[in-house]
Amino acid sequence: MSKISKISYFFISGIFFIIFDNYFSNIILENIQNLPENPVFDLIFVQNTGAAFSILQNSGAFLIGFSIFAILGIIIYLIKNIERISAMSIFWTALLTAGIFCNTYERITFGFVRDFFKLNFVNFPVFNISDIFINVSVFAIVIIIIKNEIINRRRNRRKKN
Repeated sequence: MSKISKISYFFISGIFFIIFDNYFSNIILENIQNLPENPVFDLIFVQNTGAAFSILQNSGAFLIGFSIFAILGIIIYLIKNIERISAMSIFWTALLTAGIFCNTYERITFGFVRDFFKLNFVNFPVFNISDIFINVSVFAIVIIIIKNEIINRRRNRRKKN
């Protein structure tokens, strides 16, 4: 893929994820009382003024600033290194950026993040779609980094022998 294609892929994917997140979050929250119960999770509405696991409660300005800094850092890194970043990595980076963006948007718009998934089988904080995007993408990016490191070490060993 060309540089322009990769950058376009990042922004188009990111916009798709943002629309997906906002659309389904709104649908869920508008219909939270009418959705059927299920054994895996409950749908409840929680106003989270903090970050993950409710840390930094009532630190909205800091979290907004940190999130904007993170988004800009990701975009700058991506653009500077676009030639060597795979399409798969761009996909996961777009998902991560969209998750950060959507939580930041909610902090700015509502003064809190709207959390609504509560797991029934474990004591875990209530979370939202953006949190899923962030956690899944971070996990995927870590796996990609580890895989690339293993491949690079094997190449270096072969070059030495």
